[in-house]
Amino acid sequence: MRKYEAVLIFAPGMEEESRNNLVERFKGIIETNGSVDNIDVWGNRKLAYEINDYQEGYYVLLKFNAGSDVVDEMDRIAKITDNVIRHMIIRDEE
Repeated sequence: MRKYEAVLIFAPGMEEESRNNLVERFKGIIETNGSVDNIDVWGNRKLAYEINDYQEGYYVLLKFNAGSDVVDEMDRIAKITDNVIRHMIIRDEE
């Protein structure tokens, strides 16, 4: 297992409950074959450029240990989830 960081940017108009459900969904994906070290909620931030007519996004940073299959599944789910406007998963160098 390796260390990873994932940044998820959600649509700013989402309700808090649905946003928390999405974070829990990603946390559940990680915990199938890994562990979550930290979830850091940055909140609403102005985007550097407009994405899908959004000028702001709700940022969440996940730090976790997992195998590559978990990263592939997170990437797949983030791509098909409408309320995730951007995501990035990187391997954390030690």
